[in-house]
Amino acid sequence: MIKPLLLIAVTAFAFNAYAKVDATQAARLGQDLTPLGAERAGNAAGTIPPWAGGITTPPAGYTPGMHHLDPYAADVQLYTVNQHNLEQYRAQLPIGLQTLLQRNPDYYLRVFPTRRSAAAPQRIYAATRMNAEQAELISGGNGVQGASAGIPFPLPQDGLEAIWNHIMRFRGEQLHSVMNHAAVLNNGNYSLVKRERDLFFVYGREGMTEKDLNNTLFYYKYRVVAPSSLSGSALVVQETLDQVLAIRKAWRFSRGERRVRRLPMLAYESLQPDTSGMATADVVDAYNGAPDRYKWSLLGKQEMLVPYNSYAVHQAGIPYSDILLEKNVNPALLRYELHRVWVIEADLRIGYSHPYAKRRFYLDEDSWQILAVDLYDKSGELIGLQESHPINYYDVLSFLSTLETIYDFKNNRYFVDGLDNNEPMYDFTAKLHPRDFTPQALRREGN
Repeated sequence: MIKPLLLIAVTAFAFNAYAKVDATQAARLGQDLTPLGAERAGNAAGTIPPWAGGITTPPAGYTPGMHHLDPYAADVQLYTVNQHNLEQYRAQLPIGLQTLLQRNPDYYLRVFPTRRSAAAPQRIYAATRMNAEQAELISGGNGVQGASAGIPFPLPQDGLEAIWNHIMRFRGEQLHSVMNHAAVLNNGNYSLVKRERDLFFVYGREGMTEKDLNNTLFYYKYRVVAPSSLSGSALVVQETLDQVLAIRKAWRFSRGERRVRRLPMLAYESLQPDTSGMATADVVDAYNGAPDRYKWSLLGKQEMLVPYNSYAVHQAGIPYSDILLEKNVNPALLRYELHRVWVIEADLRIGYSHPYAKRRFYLDEDSWQILAVDLYDKSGELIGLQESHPINYYDVLSFLSTLETIYDFKNNRYFVDGLDNNEPMYDFTAKLHPRDFTPQALRREGN
């Protein structure tokens, strides 16, 4: 049951789903609310502390290019949640996480003190303050206008606004990364697929204006490095902001065919290439793309045990075999904390198909990062769990996932993306340009 905690932002404006927030409410940002719209104060029990600005400087010894040092390595674990004491904590756990604990006798959660580490640059805070009075949904909720950077709806009035906050949150301006993903089968077997990835963000870029956006959110490209059977295959995506107005464009270079093909659809329920059929297009980054096929409901805010400050599983040199256990990610490397999260429910609209006919999202109030998702099929059966394990990336002051997982309960398998412990760390200063994200550039990548 969702507890009706701190619902002022939901109930006060329910009469007009697309109204802009007035100046009185917007003035709360940076006061009793954080600059991104979270409750600045801690909870009454003292188990969630006040937000004090997050991590704005890296810990001693960190230099750019390193895997991010754990600023909370000295924290003492508070308690463990497992099958034996699940009932005590059930109300604070996503249903999917409850199911994972019930299914796997050896699985457990290590719960640590709550650290509200999320932070963003001052210019993102300033843009968010302006968005509160200017940004609004358009195209029936499938696009946003009045914003070119920052969180568009820091005081969300409905589920659509809340999911747009996740989609449009600050993730730096560009980055180059090398990471692996793995589809772990029900017998524990898996193969790693290594990809080099480039991202060039248009929305959120310093100096960007709404006119200059040209309905573009970001550009994305990857090239498969290993295994050798897939090496050379590549993909490029031009992500639009309003995908109903103009659908995202995607092209794929197949090493076998030695040619670039336009993908007619890489969105919604279509399967991602090279993922063994375990990941739909819209599960990247926990959720991405147009929201038009779902009905979105904002259920309120609740205190939940969620993945947070996941530095332990992020550290350099950990063998991937130590992370990928037979039935689940190694719980000894994961960290959970008690945080307030916005709870959003998405129900598939009549006339559309998707393996996930219903989703329940849990969004971090401090960063708008999706931390967990309960996944249901069309019969209402819980069939999966997504989790995002986030850290603060000191280089750009951005709180993002370092590891993403999808547990498939029906087939007793799971999928992991973001394995980069034995790869170079993200480069947030990579020299990228929109011309690097064209079919012509893709052809060069593949050759």
